[in-house]
Amino acid sequence: MKFEDLFLEIGGFGRFQILVLFILCLPRINLPMHFLLHNFLAATPSHHCAIPPQEAFENLTTEEVLLISIPRDPDGTFRSCEMFSQPQFQLLLNSSLQPENSSIIQHCQHGWVYDHSQFTSTIATQWDLVCEQRGLNQATATFFFIGVTIGAVIFGYLSDRFGRKAMLQLSLVCSVVFGMLSAASVSYSMLAITRTLTGVALSGVSLIVLPLGMEWVDIEHRTFSGILTSIFWSIGNMLLAMVAYLVREWHWLLVAVTGPCLLSIVCLCWVPESARWLIANGQVKQAHRNLLRCARMNGRKDFTVSTEALRKMAIDKKPGGSYSYISLFRTPVLRKISLCSGVVWFGVAFSYYGMSMNLTGFGLNMYLSQFVFGIIEIPAKMIMYVLVNRIGRRQSQAWSLILTGLCIGANVIIPKLAVMGKGFSESAFTNVFLYTSELYPTILRQNGMGYTSFVARLGGSLAPLVFLLDEVWRSLPEVTYCGVAVCCGSVAFLLPETLNVCLPEEWENCKYLSHIHKEEKKLLQIT
Repeated sequence: MKFEDLFLEIGGFGRFQILVLFILCLPRINLPMHFLLHNFLAATPSHHCAIPPQEAFENLTTEEVLLISIPRDPDGTFRSCEMFSQPQFQLLLNSSLQPENSSIIQHCQHGWVYDHSQFTSTIATQWDLVCEQRGLNQATATFFFIGVTIGAVIFGYLSDRFGRKAMLQLSLVCSVVFGMLSAASVSYSMLAITRTLTGVALSGVSLIVLPLGMEWVDIEHRTFSGILTSIFWSIGNMLLAMVAYLVREWHWLLVAVTGPCLLSIVCLCWVPESARWLIANGQVKQAHRNLLRCARMNGRKDFTVSTEALRKMAIDKKPGGSYSYISLFRTPVLRKISLCSGVVWFGVAFSYYGMSMNLTGFGLNMYLSQFVFGIIEIPAKMIMYVLVNRIGRRQSQAWSLILTGLCIGANVIIPKLAVMGKGFSESAFTNVFLYTSELYPTILRQNGMGYTSFVARLGGSLAPLVFLLDEVWRSLPEVTYCGVAVCCGSVAFLLPETLNVCLPEEWENCKYLSHIHKEEKKLLQIT
């Protein structure tokens, strides 16, 4: 008996699976509230150099003081990072005659004055992360994604070694601890460290939720469960817009987006460990108890299976097995899958976060942009649900990423295409989680997800820094995102198709791996 046959007897998609998926969707809502928090946490309001008071200014209005103290751009707006070394009183008579002598212009000497009409405070206003320090402001997102990158490696291995549920609980607890420490930061260095550690912790949530849910459902409902879980990411996107709109102070905003993790920790106590993982690691008694629990809740009270029958299914009876990230590159087929999927993940994350962290670049209110970007993802996921079952995972993955890049490139000319590009980008992200989890066998699945997530977070780490290229050429960031997305999307055509294929626990039964040589199977110890 194979595990998929066993699922038919206990109910492959009943009340038990619905409740498991619902509970796992709770932490999924919380993820974008942290992953995209940089948009509001590090928002930079309009600002100008602080002007020290002088006796000569006593009879002047605020506007007149700015006029004689701050140089203006050709469009008439005051510059954010420069001031006159001496007041230019002649501008009171004719403000259109801006001084041509650049020697009287200097960088801000006394700090900055910020517009607090939209934000009470952000980390940019807290520590003056503007002008020459602008790079540190953008680096905050990079630090977070570096943490996510490290966490992908750590939790990818640990969840295969010690189980999905235990590591998911650990990552949630650590997320709460480090999230609250971030909110209490008293210096930029403390914030950078705690946000990095928060990224490490949340990486475990991102990495484990989908595979744990999919390992409890049958083949028929696997795509549905993946899309359903992904929809809650979009709900989190929209909730972030509303929470950020209501909470304008960065300390409390961090508290507001971290608190819901406590609910997830409590609810997760009910979710059982993956029976697939337990059987694959020889823990058949616990797997037996979990399967009976599933069968009873699904109304299959007559279901019986012996622990001996489960023991025969075990791929590796030794807890933890002997598999590592090196196993992902041990055979030619695995090397091709791992290298190509890594490139695809990089392109997906690089383009997705490149669009998601540029809310002010599309001509809309940033709260409205965040909400629209969240809501547009839901129909995109619905369309993807149909496409992956009609034309397959590979074609859907490749074209959604290529079209993302083309929309980003066209956005330079037609800004409204950003919304369409965001839809394609989310479609690519939705599919890549499902696709990758189907490419690897149970014994390597979390290692595979950990590796691809690691590569994706490299893309996420670099995406915010690309915005700094606008100092070279205003459209260079968009051109960069476009080129990377199109190239990486093309690589997806090299991956095998997994539509209607079993989750590969026994590789010889998987259609797309039927051509693996016998010596490769022996090397992987999976026959």
